Amino acid sequence: MDLSAIQLVVFDMAGTTVRDNDEVLSCFSEACVREGIMADKPRLNALMGVSKLEVFQMLWREQLGDEVPQEEVESQSQHTFHTFRMILEDYYRTHPVEPTEGALEVFSWLRSKGIKFALNTGFYREVTDIILEKLGWLEGLDEHYVGGPGSVIDFSISSDQVPRGRPEPHMIQKAMEVFGVPDPRRVVKVGDTPVDLEEGRRAGCLLSLAVVNGTHRREELEKLDNDGLLTSLKSLPAFLEQTILGKQ
Repeated sequence: MDLSAIQLVVFDMAGTTVRDNDEVLSCFSEACVREGIMADKPRLNALMGVSKLEVFQMLWREQLGDEVPQEEVESQSQHTFHTFRMILEDYYRTHPVEPTEGALEVFSWLRSKGIKFALNTGFYREVTDIILEKLGWLEGLDEHYVGGPGSVIDFSISSDQVPRGRPEPHMIQKAMEVFGVPDPRRVVKVGDTPVDLEEGRRAGCLLSLAVVNGTHRREELEKLDNDGLLTSLKSLPAFLEQTILGKQ
C-alpha cells in the first residue's frame, strides 16, 4: 500500500487548519452567559466541533427539563444561536485570522501527491465564508465551494449545508460525493476535538486523527478512539507516509 490509497483528506477548521486561541470558546461562553445558560467552559469545550445550534438545543433541554415543550426549547435555542452568531461574526470581522502552523505546507504536500482535501466545520456558512475570505482561501472556489486552478483549498463544507453536523458523517460523505470517492477507506479525517474523531469513525474513514495543539490537549484526546495524535498539522505528511508503509 502507498499514498495513492488515500484519495481525500478532510480537515476541521478552527483549531486544526485555522489558528484558535480559545476565541470560539470565549464567544460560545459569552452567548451562554448573555442568554442565561448555566454551563462552564470545560462543559462547553467538550462540545466544540458540534453544530452550535444543536449544542444550544441540547443545553436548553438539559436546563429546562423534559417537561418543557419542544417548541419552547427550539425558541430559546434559536434566540441563543442568533446571539452567538452576532458575537462570533463580530469577532472574526474585527480580528486577524491565521492558518495553523504547517497548514499551507500540508495543503501543498497533498496537492503534490494528487490527494484532494476539504475543510469541514461546525460553523454555519456565513461565518465560514468570513474566515475563508480573511485567509484568502475563498478565492478560486465556485458557487458550490469547490476549488479549481489557483485555489488554496479544494472544497469547503459547513454544518448547515447537510442534514446533521458532526459527529454525524454527512459532511465527509458530501466531500466524498464531490470528488467521486466511493470508499471511505480511501479517506482520512483530521481534527482537534472528540467529535472530529467520532465523525471520522462514523464515516468509516481509513484514519481518524487529531492534532493536540488545538482546542483539546493530548491527555484529553488519548482517552478516545483514534488512529493517531499529531503534535501539530505539520507532522501529518510523515505520519501518513509511515502509517501507510506500515500497512503493507
